[in-house]
Amino acid sequence: MLLGAGGRLGRMLWENWPVAGQLKGQSRRKLEGMLQFDPLNDPEKLASAMAGVAAVVCLSGVTPAHGRASGDSMDLNKTLALAAVNSAPEGVRVFVASSAAVYGAAIGPHSEDTNVAPVSEYGAAKLAMEQAALAQGQGRTCVLRIGNVAGADAILGGWQEGMALDELPDGSTPRRSYIGARSLAHVVHRLCFAEDLPQIINIAAPGVVAMGDLLDAAGLAWTRRPSGDQTIPEVALETSRVERFYSFEVNECTPKGMVEQLHNSEVET
Repeated sequence: MLLGAGGRLGRMLWENWPVAGQLKGQSRRKLEGMLQFDPLNDPEKLASAMAGVAAVVCLSGVTPAHGRASGDSMDLNKTLALAAVNSAPEGVRVFVASSAAVYGAAIGPHSEDTNVAPVSEYGAAKLAMEQAALAQGQGRTCVLRIGNVAGADAILGGWQEGMALDELPDGSTPRRSYIGARSLAHVVHRLCFAEDLPQIINIAAPGVVAMGDLLDAAGLAWTRRPSGDQTIPEVALETSRVERFYSFEVNECTPKGMVEQLHNSEVET
């Protein structure tokens, strides 16, 4: 059961889920093939939708962009996650989508055991969500700390004419942990049926991707600007934990491969 399937990230999982017809999706908007309801205002529909599922993946939440546009509080991240945890049938694992923002501005690589130090309101809200969901979930909640997803990020997904990237002293552009849309769906699918999961898992392909390389792979124009004191050269997630459950192919870790995944998003049978 995928909650928040109508959002940008939810659509990526929905379109790339590796087994056709296996995934149930929920959205507050009317979308083909998905259940339409508000999980907070219609708890009976939420509980009914979860009946008989093998796992629940909760992507429902408030991003900074959504919060600015709607006025919704960041606290809704915790409220929505707890609704999923509390409504899931007994014994069903619940995955809640968190963010690399909980690690703050340190370079890393950040393992799941690294001290968290969010510097943004969003990161702090996601950390509060994690803590509440893990406490309430009684051992059946798994937190997914998702890195940048190619196409749902501020660089590739937010590209616009005249985009400028910081240029580092060595001539490169900032590097971040990324994952492609198809890879993300396949990783989450694998975790839904895995055993002995840890409570927290970083979700990203191994290594880091330079922002300029990602735009070059997509054929999108960009310009350089001098980096400043606020520029963070690299934010990397340690991925050995997720690699215990999913083996990434080489092309899943490259800018070209991630762009191809975005352009070829479709459900595989």
